[in-house]
Amino acid sequence: MNWYVVCTKPNSEIKVANALKAIGINAYCPVLKYIKQYSDRKKKVEKPVLTSYVLVNISEKDRVKVFSIPGVLRYLFWLGKPAQVRNEEIEILQNELNGYSNIPCRSNLNIGSNFTLPFGPFKGLKGEILNISNNKLKLELKSIGMLLTFNIA
Repeated sequence: MNWYVVCTKPNSEIKVANALKAIGINAYCPVLKYIKQYSDRKKKVEKPVLTSYVLVNISEKDRVKVFSIPGVLRYLFWLGKPAQVRNEEIEILQNELNGYSNIPCRSNLNIGSNFTLPFGPFKGLKGEILNISNNKLKLELKSIGMLLTFNIA
């Protein structure tokens, strides 16, 4: 069995992944979970990382089964063949997205204080907060000589 990339209609990635799982196909739609602030409330939201794509782990002979799901358009092709994704890449994606969370609220952050990155490729690195403005956090990672900018919840 191989991982293939299925193209979906816009904004239907999560529905397609759930429908594929319901018919017994191993599907993965990587999502970021965050809290969206509205004027009157906060809401937990899931946003697909790969817009209009769902990853499916399926055998070559069963590839046509995905087309029974509404919202599936086609497979993504590379060099004339259906694009395959290696297991290692799927595992890296799953590991990076596990435990993902927003940068904490602005009230918990102060310019000049140290901050440890909770997610991503630089997870665990400490940096100094240089600036907080317009829902953006500017962080300096002195250990690797980088400046990073993040959205804050």
